[in-house]
Amino acid sequence: MTDFTIVLRSLSLRRFSTTVTVTMVAVSVALLLVLLAMRDAGRAAFRRGTGNAHLLVSADTSPLVAVLNGMFYANAPSQPIDWAAYMKIREAFPWSWTIPTQLGDSFRGSPVMATSKEFFTSFEPVLGQPWTFVAGKAFEAPYEAVVGAEAARLHGLRVGSELVLAHGVGTASGEAAHEHEDHPVEVVGILAPTGSAHDRAIFTSLETGWCVHAEESRLKEAGAANPGEDDHGHLHVDPEDLRDSEKLITGILLRVPTRPGEQVSSALPVAFDLLRRQFPFTVAQPAQQVGRLFEIVSGVDTLFIAMAVAVMVAGALSVMLALYNSMDLRRRQVAILRVLGASQGRVFGLVLAESAIIGLLGSGLGIALAAIFGTVASAELQRRVGLVIDPTMDLRTIVLCTAAATFLACAAGIVPALRAYRTAVVQGLRPLG
Repeated sequence: MTDFTIVLRSLSLRRFSTTVTVTMVAVSVALLLVLLAMRDAGRAAFRRGTGNAHLLVSADTSPLVAVLNGMFYANAPSQPIDWAAYMKIREAFPWSWTIPTQLGDSFRGSPVMATSKEFFTSFEPVLGQPWTFVAGKAFEAPYEAVVGAEAARLHGLRVGSELVLAHGVGTASGEAAHEHEDHPVEVVGILAPTGSAHDRAIFTSLETGWCVHAEESRLKEAGAANPGEDDHGHLHVDPEDLRDSEKLITGILLRVPTRPGEQVSSALPVAFDLLRRQFPFTVAQPAQQVGRLFEIVSGVDTLFIAMAVAVMVAGALSVMLALYNSMDLRRRQVAILRVLGASQGRVFGLVLAESAIIGLLGSGLGIALAAIFGTVASAELQRRVGLVIDPTMDLRTIVLCTAAATFLACAAGIVPALRAYRTAVVQGLRPLG
């Protein structure tokens, strides 16, 4: 009988204890792997959403808030930018492109962004990956909409569907402050998935948002001027009838000129400084602010990883307790092995082998659990936020976690192995009871 067979039989005789101990090791390994994988994948997913925009101009209070609102649709910016200011910014520097955006409307909880056609031809939602359509095309006229992949899936939209947009963020159940019932918007295009927050958004032309809000504000003005009259009449505003005060946006995406094939430009600091000095708005570098966001949450990230390591150490302690407590019941087994010629060193090695196998079994099960948990968490994040987080675990991380778990299990087996090493043959062969 080989040593390996002896170890396996010993573990099988203590099925319940072995199962519980392996499960504790597996949970700790899975938790650590998921946290490490999600941390790295989460950073990559957020960087995807900033695309090829170098700068974002907003009236929000801070650059980070501006990026979260303007590119990840966290909330609608509270302060607008008038069209005259946009034109001054556009002419202040030889930009590669400038794209105005307006946020504030929604459809059943999905954000609606009004923007220009250049958003689909110049802006890349993921660096190096331009927009593609799975159906239809970009909007060409007012009251037309293009739908992100996740928004289309969530609401069952297709080309030809009609939407009734609502003013305000609203909720997934469709509740909102006010719906633009008189102006249904037709879906003319469905975008391919990008793995960014843009997948959960709906896009319309700036003229659509301006005309709808202009009609509502003019009706309110008419009602205030004539209190006895109904302010729910039918007032139609065409794009050419818009006043300058009604052309409002909430953000501007900017890109400075770069050499072909390059993403970084030496002109970026100059453009950034110019905007900061000449205009009373917040200027943000989206990629930089995403890095800052993860710096802010790095403390919490470290705390979670420390908790996972603590759970792994607790799993190692459970290995030690399980093996140590089993020594009382295994004195006769150890004594018989000694009588049959097994040395003290061999007995010591057998107990260490048991702990190592428990560590390996727990690691293997933990890797499987991490793959399952990671896939579920990734799908849930995509459904709720629209971010695609790749749950694939790095091979190096898997090897390191497996080695760490096995090492801790072996270390935990030293104490019970020493107890077995010191077990006297005579004492072990005494009759039980």
